[in-house]
Amino acid sequence: TDLRPLDILSEAVAPGGLARGMRVFQAQGVRGFQLSSSRPRALGFPASRLFIHCDRFPEEFSIIVTLRALRVPAKRNEYIFTLMVEENPSVLVGLRYAPDKLHFLFWSQERAGGWQTRVTFPNVSLSDNQWHTLILAVSGQSFSLTVDCSIPKDVVVETPFPASLSVRRASFYLGNRRRRKGVFTGLLRQLVLLPGADATSRICHAVNFKVATLSVPTVLQDVPAKPGSNEVLKHPYESDMKVTLGARPRCSKQEKAQFWFNTSRRGLYLCNGSTWLSMLEVQHRLDYVEEYQNLVTNSETMGIEVFTIPKVGLFAAMANRITPPGSAIYRWMDGKFVHYQNIPTHQAQSWKYFTIGKKIFLAVANFEQNERGQEFSVIYKWSRRKAKFITYQRISTHSARDWEAFVIEGEAFLAVVNHREGNNHNIDSVIYRWNPRTGLFETNQTIPTSGAYDWEFFTIGPYSFLAVANTFNGTSTKIYSHIYIWLSGSFQLFQSILTFGAADWEVFHIGDRVFLAVANSHSYDSGMPAPSNFYAINSSIYELNITAQMFVKFQDLLTYSALDWEFFSVGDDSFLVVANSFDGFTFSVNSIIYRWQGYEGFVAAHHLPTVGCRDWEAFHTAEGSYLFYSSAKEPLSKVLKLKTT
Repeated sequence: TDLRPLDILSEAVAPGGLARGMRVFQAQGVRGFQLSSSRPRALGFPASRLFIHCDRFPEEFSIIVTLRALRVPAKRNEYIFTLMVEENPSVLVGLRYAPDKLHFLFWSQERAGGWQTRVTFPNVSLSDNQWHTLILAVSGQSFSLTVDCSIPKDVVVETPFPASLSVRRASFYLGNRRRRKGVFTGLLRQLVLLPGADATSRICHAVNFKVATLSVPTVLQDVPAKPGSNEVLKHPYESDMKVTLGARPRCSKQEKAQFWFNTSRRGLYLCNGSTWLSMLEVQHRLDYVEEYQNLVTNSETMGIEVFTIPKVGLFAAMANRITPPGSAIYRWMDGKFVHYQNIPTHQAQSWKYFTIGKKIFLAVANFEQNERGQEFSVIYKWSRRKAKFITYQRISTHSARDWEAFVIEGEAFLAVVNHREGNNHNIDSVIYRWNPRTGLFETNQTIPTSGAYDWEFFTIGPYSFLAVANTFNGTSTKIYSHIYIWLSGSFQLFQSILTFGAADWEVFHIGDRVFLAVANSHSYDSGMPAPSNFYAINSSIYELNITAQMFVKFQDLLTYSALDWEFFSVGDDSFLVVANSFDGFTFSVNSIIYRWQGYEGFVAAHHLPTVGCRDWEAFHTAEGSYLFYSSAKEPLSKVLKLKTT
């Protein structure tokens, strides 16, 4: 067999059109085939069309599959493909999946009368309505599965893949084993056999690993083939849809998958069963920013968390400094934030909203002790019956500044930044893991930090990272902040970056590029002469260099005791807004919106008057896009509306 990719899926597409039982659908911007169960034999073709020079299946090979699998019942299996001899019910080679397993099947003729071997890869979650690319590499007794270019799962079995497996009189069948039972119900985009090689290195260099491509049928490629002057496209997309015009209609389960064209905004929206999702609309450009709402708060506000509770609405949690009355939660009603709930806090620094399954949580980072001299930060749970947040779990912390919630390999984590214990700033911050059995967070790992202010979690491809902003080690703010990578069940040091009183990390993507911005708050070193201004200092933007496998400095921006960065987009334009809090003389300092201008980097576009600005949050509603800033020096926060053209 020639050592070239053998495109099984393309071979099933007849030159004059699709095989009976194949239809083209597009999901999440990616095209795939939907296969019908009514005539499974119609989805087959002789193996001799692929194995032209030899009727033996390769001894070593890779199978590459890109699919979008629907959720299937717990005990149901669906076949991705099979290779079967005519008039014989046995599967020579096949691939099938269950809700959390993938099975590779092959027929071993070394046993008396033949024997089917099943190689099972556990904990493979494909039935999530998302696109995934699988690479199965086979060599003798070794079987390796790579999902979305993550860490391979390796299995060694007693029975090796046969060295000489005849495919004479055999046929490939797409999505079935020649029966209606177990037919693949999702979308299939890529099915390729690569003899003699592990295809991982050829596949895992793309940016979007979930739809990485080796060979895809022409009809599924991004640009359809252009018809001749007197032809029409032979493979039209499915077009069964209903489009509603005019005022905003209802979006419920009855309207799911229907479209609405908003004539005033010239936008096309899709109903997902509860809300209208923007599919296509005229791209707006930011023109100017106007003051929209002045929100008088319980006291100075150290942080804001804007979040949406499904089927309830949009909320903003304010981390207020003074107790009582504690911190307030506001709900977006009739185009404004109105007071919704008060929660007792103790010099709250920040809130973090997150979900675990159907449970909804809100965690507060308390900086000071309570009335009993106890120092706790608290996790609150949303009560659907009471329609408010109630106390769920207290966790001992030390002058906590920030919470970060994230999920790795299906497990939920919550990380707290401990700023100091007494006068000691060099203490451990803690990562907690959710225990589904007890329903509580338990200590999983501690990481040494120095006067830390912020955690920032992010992923790049299959890898998970956690960056900490270290602020002060007891003598200097000129210290290293660290980026950690998740390897072998824990976070390990990946890179250290010199920072100056780092208060915040912000990760963001522009196209295929990955950036990380640090907000430097002040420059102080007890052993060095005092600078002319502690607070006028560069904050820096770093870009991931794939070749060097590290973040390298991209741009410096002059800031004034910067405490926060917030990235947001308007149409096709990208922006960063910085929270400038103090220039060495006054807290009345302009915070600045920077516009991304490609080769020029970020360029100042709008200067916003703020007072002791501590935090920025960007959010969107049906009425438009907004910026929300909190003041750490006065009990007044402001909502600003982004006016577009």
